Amino acid sequence: MSTPILSILNLTVDLPKGGDRPFAVQDLSLTIAPKEIVCIVGESGSGKSITSFTTMGLLPKALTPSTGEVVFDGKDLLKVGADEHAKMRGSQMAMVFQEPMSALNPCYTVGDQIEEMFQEHTSLPKAERKARTMTLLEEVHLPEPARIYSSYPHQLSGGQRQRIVIAMALALDPKLLIADEPTTALDLSTQAQILHLFKELREKHDAGIMFVTHDFDVVAEIADRVVVMQHGQIVEEGTAEEVLNRPRHPYTRLLIDAVPRRTRDQRDLGDGEAMLKVEGLNKTYHIPGSMFKKARDVHACKDINFKVRPGETLGIVGESGSGKSTLVKCLIRLEDPDDGSVWVEGKNIAGYSRKGLHPYRKMIQIVFQDPYGSLNPRRTIGDQLVEGPVNFGANRADAMEKARELMRIVRLDPDALNRYPNQFSGGQRQRICIARALMVEPKVLIADEAVSALDVSVQKEVLKLLNEIRDRMGLTVLFITHDLRVAAQVCDNLIVMQKGEIVERGTVDQVFGAPSHAYTRMLLDAQPGKGWEVPDVSKLPPVTV
Repeated sequence: MSTPILSILNLTVDLPKGGDRPFAVQDLSLTIAPKEIVCIVGESGSGKSITSFTTMGLLPKALTPSTGEVVFDGKDLLKVGADEHAKMRGSQMAMVFQEPMSALNPCYTVGDQIEEMFQEHTSLPKAERKARTMTLLEEVHLPEPARIYSSYPHQLSGGQRQRIVIAMALALDPKLLIADEPTTALDLSTQAQILHLFKELREKHDAGIMFVTHDFDVVAEIADRVVVMQHGQIVEEGTAEEVLNRPRHPYTRLLIDAVPRRTRDQRDLGDGEAMLKVEGLNKTYHIPGSMFKKARDVHACKDINFKVRPGETLGIVGESGSGKSTLVKCLIRLEDPDDGSVWVEGKNIAGYSRKGLHPYRKMIQIVFQDPYGSLNPRRTIGDQLVEGPVNFGANRADAMEKARELMRIVRLDPDALNRYPNQFSGGQRQRICIARALMVEPKVLIADEAVSALDVSVQKEVLKLLNEIRDRMGLTVLFITHDLRVAAQVCDNLIVMQKGEIVERGTVDQVFGAPSHAYTRMLLDAQPGKGWEVPDVSKLPPVTV
C-alpha cells in the first residue's frame, strides 16, 4: 500500500469548559492515501468538520488540539507555525466548502480570484497566470471559459460557483483535497456532475480526498473507505461496501435505517373535492438588457394546472430554474401571477388585492428550507409563534396557550417558548417553523426543501412529524424537493417541472417506476448511489460491539 498523504494519530481537540462534553474530537486516528476518497459521515456535532478544520489550520481560537499528531508531507501540522501552515494550505492542501457564494468575493471576477492563488504562491507572470486559470476552467468543465473568467459570482449558477471553488482548490495541484458537504444544496444533475468531477480529479492529480457528508447516496457513489463519527469519536471504519451493506455499530445502523426508501405503500385518498386547485397559472419575468446582453423574457411558469385533495401530499420535483420556487411564490402571493387561478377551499385567491387577500393568507402557510434564516434571532420562540394569530385578531393569552399545545405536538417542551432560536438545534428549529406555520390553522402547508439541510436521522423525524400532522389535522401538503428518495418516501402523487412546465405527473410508483418523459428519466439517472439499496438493518446479524 502507498504511503499515506495524511495521517491523523490519536487527535483530541478540547472544547471550552462548561459545555455538554469536554472535547470536540477524542483520540481520533485515520489515514488518507493518494487517489483515495475517504468519506467521513455522522450527524451535526459528530466532529466531522472539526477534523477537517484542524487539518487545514482553520480551527476557531476557542478550540485547542491537546494531544495527537496531524502528519502531512512528513510534518506534524500541529507543530508548524501559522505562516508555514498558511503556505501549505494554499500550495499543498486545499478545501472546498459547502456554500460557494460565501467562499467567493462578490466584488471580484472569478478569473481574478483564481489568479490570486498563483499570485500569492508563485512568481508566474500575468500572462501565464491567466493561461493556467483558463486551463483550470476547462478542466472543471465550465462552459465558455472566457465568459466565466470575466463573470462575477452572482452571475453564475450554484453549480458553476461550486466548480469555481474547486478550480481554486486545484490551482496549485494539492496533494490533499478536503470537501466539506460540497453537494448538499445542489440539484441532482449538478450534484452528479460535481461528484463525477471529484472522481476525475482524483485520477488526474493523484490527490487524496477527505469528503465530509451526511448523504449516504453520495457515499455509495464515490467513497473508497468510510469513517463513521459520533460525539467526536470514530465508531466504525471500513470499505464503502462493508459499511453501507453490513454496518456493525448501532449508530451506523441507526443512520442507514434513517435513509428514505425509494418505495412505500400507496395510500387510498378517495375521490374528494380538491382543497387546492391551480388552473392556467402563468408568470413571466422581464430581464433587462445591458451593453453585453439583450433584454429577454423568462417564462418561469407556463400554463400550470394541478389539484390536490384534502390529506394528500403532492410532491413537486425538478432542478434549479425549473419553476418550483416561482410557483410557490405565486401560490402564497409573494408574486402576482400574470394570469390563471389559485383555488383554496373554493375561493380564487389569485385575483384578490393585497388588502382583500389578508383574511385568506392564513389558508396557505409555508415552511422554508433554512430554519436558521426563518426565525428572528432577537425574539423569543413564543413571540414568533403568537405573531400570526395576533395579526388575525386572536387574544395573545389564547395564542400563547395554542403555542404551548403545538410545541407538544412537534415534540418540544412548551417551556422552551421563552428561549431564543440560537438555543435550539437545526432539527428543533425546523419543528418550531412547522409549529409557527400551523398556528393560524392553514388548509394548505407548503414544505419548500424543508428537510434538505438536515441530518438523516433528524430528517426522518421531521418527515414522520409532517405525515402525522397532515393526518391529524387533515392538511393538504405541497412538498417541494430535489431529493427523489425523500419524495418517494412522503408523497402520494408527483409532478415533475422543467423550464416552467409540468412535463410529467402521476403516483410515485408511476413516475419513478415507469417514467414517460426523458427529463424524468434523466433525473432518476442522476441520483447518486443508484446501485445501492438501503439494507434492512433489522435483518442483519446481531451487533457485536
